[in-house]
Amino acid sequence: MVNVLKQSKSLFDYTQSLRRDFHQHPELGFQEFRTAAIVGKELRDLELEVFSGIGQTGVVAMLETGRPGPTALLRFDMDALPIQEATGAEYASLTPGVMHACGHDGHTAVGLTVARILHDQVEQLIGRVKFVFQPAEEGLGGAERMIDDGVLENPRPDLSLALHLWNVKPFGWLGITPGPVMAASETFKVLITGSGGHGAAPHLAVDPIIAGAQVVSALQSIVSRNVPPLKTAVVSVTTMHGGDIFNVIPGDVELTGTIRTFDPDVRQSVLERFTQVVDGVAASMGCQTRIELQSITPAVVNDPAITASVQKTAASLLPDSEIDTNATTMGSEDMALMMQDIPGCYFFTGSANPDQGLDAAHHNPRFDFDERALVHGAALMAAATIDLLK
Repeated sequence: MVNVLKQSKSLFDYTQSLRRDFHQHPELGFQEFRTAAIVGKELRDLELEVFSGIGQTGVVAMLETGRPGPTALLRFDMDALPIQEATGAEYASLTPGVMHACGHDGHTAVGLTVARILHDQVEQLIGRVKFVFQPAEEGLGGAERMIDDGVLENPRPDLSLALHLWNVKPFGWLGITPGPVMAASETFKVLITGSGGHGAAPHLAVDPIIAGAQVVSALQSIVSRNVPPLKTAVVSVTTMHGGDIFNVIPGDVELTGTIRTFDPDVRQSVLERFTQVVDGVAASMGCQTRIELQSITPAVVNDPAITASVQKTAASLLPDSEIDTNATTMGSEDMALMMQDIPGCYFFTGSANPDQGLDAAHHNPRFDFDERALVHGAALMAAATIDLLK
């Protein structure tokens, strides 16, 4: 394990250079053509078998050991976000309105570094490693597209690993938790329809704005009064649109937002109650509703045995790190779709450094991270793979 960490440190310039290049040239989901081309070239330079265009812009590569054994799938996401960068970094995005504000530039660089480490450490491995560089993780269905294109077949993986640089916690922290670690995600769109009219004569109209305001307030009671206190859920209305001019009551109002849950029973209960609340409150105000609910991803659930192995590897490889075995987040991840079929472990690597101002939240225009986390992430991913394939 010491050799793996040492090798990851020796490759830091390579990893950092890749990460900063990806950061300067971010690409949105299903538009990662430049990123995918670089990924493919780096993997081909290692003489790996490379497949491009999986899930539109995804890249898959195989490392064969020539010795019988299990297949490990290692997944890294590549897409950026539609955010105008405000970090002021020398490697800031050169693409207006697009930036890597969630660390996927680091994930891709880590994945290529892991490929180098495992290529050099192939004598320690049995079986094979399937490297998966995924497009469009940010709610656009990249994992589903790759699955549809057969990423979980030929050969079918026996186990899976993925990681996330985590600016919620400082460098030196690791989150490796068995069971549910990231939430299932639904989006909703609610159209509340009333009857428009003059703002000076509200009694002649059926006001959907008033109904919408009441619905937003009532939805907050779902978590506080319908979810068991020791369970977890989030219902967030994030947009509300209605009306065009100050003296006209509009005919309709649209609400959108997200629902997050861990437990399948809680999820079902929240979705049922959501519909009841929206329909009931709107009807009491004389309005009609149309509700659209879309499932984005199930919860990420870590396999206990694989997670225990990763924890053991981390304790040996990075003995000075804080290993948090209860790290969870209501954020969602479509790696969950792959892990529904392939048992695995999704772990977090602390990447914040408040002293250097590198502690902005994910999806923030000022997001940046302590690049030392790249070394820890690559070393742990590689070492965990070696141990699991033993």
